[in-house]
Amino acid sequence: MLCDVYRSLKKADTYLYLPHGNEFTEVPDVLCEQFGRAEKVMTINLAGREQLARLTVEKLQEHLQNDGFYLQLPPKREELQC
Repeated sequence: MLCDVYRSLKKADTYLYLPHGNEFTEVPDVLCEQFGRAEKVMTINLAGREQLARLTVEKLQEHLQNDGFYLQLPPKREELQC
């Protein structure tokens, strides 16, 4: 399975994963508005992979099949303690 990855030009470290060639048709309008302009950064072949940076390929494929997309938000920053 091929997957296209887009980064938000509006929100730092925010990425949207879509099945290859789907062009935002399954993404809710509200999410598109919050995501802002998108820049395609890569196409990933998920075959033979088990893990991506923040989730398993299995979980990503579930999101793509059930929701039509996967939104990756930046990790939460832990509060700094002095």
